[in-house]
Amino acid sequence: MMLTQLENVSLAYGPHTLLSRVGFHINAGEKVCLVGRNGTGKSSLFRIIAGESLPDEGTVWYRDGLKVSYLEQDATMVADITVYDMVASGLGTSGQVLSRYHQVAADHAMPHDEQIRQLADLQHQIESLDGWSLKHKIDTVIDKLSLPGDRAFSDCSGGIRRQVLLAKALVSDPDLLLLDEPTNHMDITAITWIESFLQGFRGGLLFITHDRTFLKNLATRIVELDRGKLTSFNGDYDFYLRRKDEMLNAETKANERFDKQLAEHEVWIRQGIKARRTRNEGRVTLLENMRRERAQRSERQGVVSLQLDSGETSGKRVADLRHVNFSYGDKPIINNLTTRIMRGDRVGIIGPNGSGKSTLLKLMLGELPPDSGQVILGTGLQIAYFDQQRNQLDLEKTVRDNISEGNDFISVQGQSRHIISYLKDFLFPPDRINTPVKVLSGGERNRLLLARLFTRPANLLVLDEPTNDLDVDTLELLEELLSEFTGTLLLVSHDRSFLDNIVTSTLVFEEDGRVGDYVGGYADWLRQRRPVQKSATRIQESATVATPAPAGNKTKISAAPAPAKRKLGYKEKRELEALPARIEALEKEQASIETAMSQGTFYQQDKDTITRTLSRLEVLRAELTQRYARWEELENDDG
Repeated sequence: MMLTQLENVSLAYGPHTLLSRVGFHINAGEKVCLVGRNGTGKSSLFRIIAGESLPDEGTVWYRDGLKVSYLEQDATMVADITVYDMVASGLGTSGQVLSRYHQVAADHAMPHDEQIRQLADLQHQIESLDGWSLKHKIDTVIDKLSLPGDRAFSDCSGGIRRQVLLAKALVSDPDLLLLDEPTNHMDITAITWIESFLQGFRGGLLFITHDRTFLKNLATRIVELDRGKLTSFNGDYDFYLRRKDEMLNAETKANERFDKQLAEHEVWIRQGIKARRTRNEGRVTLLENMRRERAQRSERQGVVSLQLDSGETSGKRVADLRHVNFSYGDKPIINNLTTRIMRGDRVGIIGPNGSGKSTLLKLMLGELPPDSGQVILGTGLQIAYFDQQRNQLDLEKTVRDNISEGNDFISVQGQSRHIISYLKDFLFPPDRINTPVKVLSGGERNRLLLARLFTRPANLLVLDEPTNDLDVDTLELLEELLSEFTGTLLLVSHDRSFLDNIVTSTLVFEEDGRVGDYVGGYADWLRQRRPVQKSATRIQESATVATPAPAGNKTKISAAPAPAKRKLGYKEKRELEALPARIEALEKEQASIETAMSQGTFYQQDKDTITRTLSRLEVLRAELTQRYARWEELENDDG
């Protein structure tokens, strides 16, 4: 059954055409993902389908009595009610009665007799509306999204308000559900629960997402918006990628043939005006038409050009955390964490929102002292930090000033680049570089932060939720860049595909501040994690529903209680205290030799010098291996 249909719909903002006589429909039970580059008009199309804006021309048809629920990408609504009441408002009259019941039940100041009387009256109304099942639905959504039900909606952060509005959309049981980037600012637990919920949703679903795993698990059809046109792909995401590649190749060849013919006609037009007037008026007309067609051709939007300077080689050890503990008041955030980050490691950090992922990063970088335990940083670290809050951007300054402080040239990878040329690599046209950052979209701000980040050489890259608001094309380019990065990477992300494609190990927040240390990415963690106990955290519960753990699978958990230790003697304690400095000196010498060897002039030296240098490097490597082993032995025995 068709729910809605668009016929010959067009929309433009000034000279910029977003929709050009497009047609579209969605049927009940379909789960359609709308894809396209940032800025192509996907959100504008959503607003037209939701009835919140009108097209410049064309017709939008709805089935009689169609109930539409819409979650916008930027949820800015603020209301003076509780989170529970906002979620319940998605249920209309039933929601109002349930909200009142919730308020009265929580009002401890109300006289007991009056409270009992009102609750009895409200219970009768709820039963007449068959509202208890709806109350269970509200409670379930609030619980699964970890929402603070009794907090004022206006007091919540922008991310929490967005989740609340998503919950409101989910409980309303619409015929057509429109979700614009529903996974933004959500942890993996919430994302996997939403996936499960939507897989059982019986209405029509139209959604926009940059989360490729979410897309693959949900979409029954993919529709692409590209240069004002909609193209439908009846297949999975891999089928879409193959067909899109074939279409782009065919388009490129057709354009090349057209341009060749146009060039031939242009040569002819300059060869003889008399013959052209008397015998070739048709060819003149053809040339005029071809010129108009070429001028109207809509070129594909450019792609972000990403380059990253890996800086100088750091020491072999980047960060060593030993029995680290950290709490906020009585709440344990990090409980007895021991882990070591080595040069070249790519570490993903996974956990629910608010579990302490950003805190762990600050501990690792030495920005925050632990309550107990040790954090030892390596040598020669050049750190570049991508902050998910984008606090490094000055909202009042322009795009240009956030990169170059008003200068026309900046230094990138040791070369001077004009600021306009550099920002073009990140899809900022010249007329956009003097725009204040405060008016940029979320995707534009993320691209600007990446542009700022990549002007600095770094051998330790720290990315805290870099994927929010980026389109899939840019995500894949960022993945390719990070795969080629020769330094060390610490990555906090809820994007499961991004984690699987980038990291080589994961630190996973579990219950009571314990952090599990696993080999591989997100999918590898699902296979390795411990069987879930009744007291397991939400992140484990959600993952267990998706993929049961293999029987007998064991994982080393770095936060597990340490075995009994013996007391070190005086000389051993002195040796343990001296080892970090000795290892640091050895690593510094090793890095110096490796840097020299990377220069083209190294092997132009005399043979004896080269041999001595290579022999010294082997001695250093052997001694470092020995010193690390001794350090671990003494540390484990230090009672």
